[in-house]
Amino acid sequence: MKIREFEANSRVQTLLLVGQVTSGVTNSGSPYLSVTFRDNTGTIDGKLWDVKPAQQEIIKSGTVIEVYADVIMYRNNLQLKIMDVREVDNSELNMGDFILGSPVPVEKLRQTIQDAIDNIDNFEIKAIVSAIYQKYDKEIYSSPAAAKNHHEFYGGLATHIAGMLNLANTVCDLYPYLDRDLLCAGILLHDIGKIKELGGLSVTEYTLEGKLLGHISISQTMVQETADELGIEGETVTLLRHMVLAHHGQYEYGSPVLPATLEAEALHYIDDFDARMTMIQKELDKIRPGEFTSRIFSLDNRIFYKPKK
Repeated sequence: MKIREFEANSRVQTLLLVGQVTSGVTNSGSPYLSVTFRDNTGTIDGKLWDVKPAQQEIIKSGTVIEVYADVIMYRNNLQLKIMDVREVDNSELNMGDFILGSPVPVEKLRQTIQDAIDNIDNFEIKAIVSAIYQKYDKEIYSSPAAAKNHHEFYGGLATHIAGMLNLANTVCDLYPYLDRDLLCAGILLHDIGKIKELGGLSVTEYTLEGKLLGHISISQTMVQETADELGIEGETVTLLRHMVLAHHGQYEYGSPVLPATLEAEALHYIDDFDARMTMIQKELDKIRPGEFTSRIFSLDNRIFYKPKK
């Protein structure tokens, strides 16, 4: 049984991939585990009370285990009350059954991204972008765009970039005074550091470099290093680095600088729009028409309504 098929007040016995595991102690001193499970249809949180040492040994991040649990409703979200777990041989499993992938075929993602690169007229910009995409081809099409919230799946980075490129083409048609080359390059490069910030195929985790430096710093360094290798310097490189550094739009959201060019401002809003739409739709997919989503913490803790058809 898949996570998407779980219903409240039912009991399940199924294979699930263990994501994040957090241990704690109740007020009475009993140990418990909080576990995030996933498969290729979604994620669900679970609790194992009075956890035994043998059970704790089985529940390891990145491992598929057999879970026996009751499905309950907790704060308007389905949750697992874990009764027991069992170790299984992961070598015989198809990990594709447990890893959420992109809803867009990789061939389509590649075509959208390659078309955008081919259509860049500025020689210096095209050279920098092409060099990075050739060097990190495998990572770009396999990496997630985040550890949670939006595009947090295998191929999520390329999916996010392709979605933004589609938006940018329309935006540039509506506002022809935008520099299309610069904006599209900014989209292609703004999150490129996430291939080094995030690691792990089955469970996305932050790398040491990701924790200490962050993807914004990593991305702009990759741009500068590539420009140096190609012998490109001057305003073009500075503009590309600014796009990367400013794309979160606000200091409190992690941008070292605020957008100071027209294209950097456009990049920020295109990035934010694609992320927000994806986060909302992910929650709407979990509910029926006529219902409200759970509160989405990353969107000001708001709830969203799914209209009846």
